[in-house]
Amino acid sequence: MVAFHGQMGMFTRALTYILSHGADGLRQVSEDAVLNANYILRSLDDTLDAPFGPSGPCMHEALFSDSGLAAGFSTIDIAKGLIDEGFHPMTMYFPLVVHGAMLVEPTETESKAALDQFIAALRSVAERAKAGDPSLKTAPHFAPRARLDETLAARKPVLVWKDPAPLAQAAE
Repeated sequence: MVAFHGQMGMFTRALTYILSHGADGLRQVSEDAVLNANYILRSLDDTLDAPFGPSGPCMHEALFSDSGLAAGFSTIDIAKGLIDEGFHPMTMYFPLVVHGAMLVEPTETESKAALDQFIAALRSVAERAKAGDPSLKTAPHFAPRARLDETLAARKPVLVWKDPAPLAQAAE
């Protein structure tokens, strides 16, 4: 019962969204999401490999792979580079049938200007990964937190929060 109550807010927001748009509005926002995904897919045809791109338009998500990147570079490097560009990274490594999958799902509310900014950032980072730019291997550089050692984080997770203030005061 507790889990159900925790999700009531999500159901309320979804129902409010549906009722506020009505049937015609829902059709329009769905079409806008599909249009946005196809705009991203076709805008990056010359930069990123889109394994299913040749089969025609996509639905609400554009799928790319890490094919064509320089040796030693992968989807994670592109994702971390996007953080430095001010964008939340795409879904990575899903679906599992595409090696190095990058799944971009723009919402219906994104403007063309916002899409163009994202496309330019993704193009820039992808071109750097193709060229083997070593700075991508240590990105993000401008985020509050640096890149994790993912192997160490998985093998020795820190599960207790520690107040950094005593450490900062001790250093003074």
